Amino acid sequence: MDLIERLQWRYATKKMDPTKKVPKEKVERILEAVRLAPTSSGLQPFEVLVVTNAPLRAKIQAIANGQTQIGDGSHLLVFAAWDDYTAERINAMFDLTNAERGGTNEGWEAYRQMLLARYPQRGAEVNFQHAARQAYIGLGVALVAAAFEEVDSTPMEGFDADALDALLNLRARGLRSVAIMPLGYRDAANDWLAPLQKVRRPREQFITWLE
Repeated sequence: MDLIERLQWRYATKKMDPTKKVPKEKVERILEAVRLAPTSSGLQPFEVLVVTNAPLRAKIQAIANGQTQIGDGSHLLVFAAWDDYTAERINAMFDLTNAERGGTNEGWEAYRQMLLARYPQRGAEVNFQHAARQAYIGLGVALVAAAFEEVDSTPMEGFDADALDALLNLRARGLRSVAIMPLGYRDAANDWLAPLQKVRRPREQFITWLE
C-alpha cells in the first residue's frame, strides 16, 4: 500500500489483540520518525516514554478511563512535554546543533540570544502549552508512521495527567504528560469501529486553494 492507502486503512483502534506483539524493529522506526519530527526552533521540547511493563500499563489504564487498548496493546507511548523553557534547555540544543554541524555563525547565535531573551520570561504555563503543541506534532508523525508500518494505534487525551505524571515521576524530570498512544494490532472481530466506513469532510469543504 502507498501512504494514502495506509492512512485510509488506519483508524483509532478501539479493541486490540493482546496476543499480538509489534515487532521491535517496527516500534524503533516509529520512534525514529518521532525523533525526526519538526519542532519550533528545532528545540524538541518533549520526550517519549515507551511503556511495555504490563503491571504499569494496568495502572495507567486505571487512570485513563479503563481504555483497554492500553493493556491489550504491546507498547504504550507517552508524550511528555517540557514543563518550561529554560536557558539551560535552550543552550543545550543550540550547543548540540553547533557540535553536530561543526561550527556556528553570527545569525544562528543571534537567534539563540533572541530565544533566551523571550522564552524564559514568558512564564512556565505559557511555555508548557507551547511545548505541548510541539509534542502533538510528534504524536501526528507517530500516527502516520504507525500506519505506514501497518501497526494500529490510538491517540488518547482521556487520562488523568496529574496522576500519570506522579506515576511516571515526570515532574521530577521537568516533564508533563500531554498524550498517550497505544501500539498494537486490531481485534477486528470485537472492535465495533473496525468495519465502519472512514468519514472525513469532503475536500471542497476542507481545502481552499488561493491562486
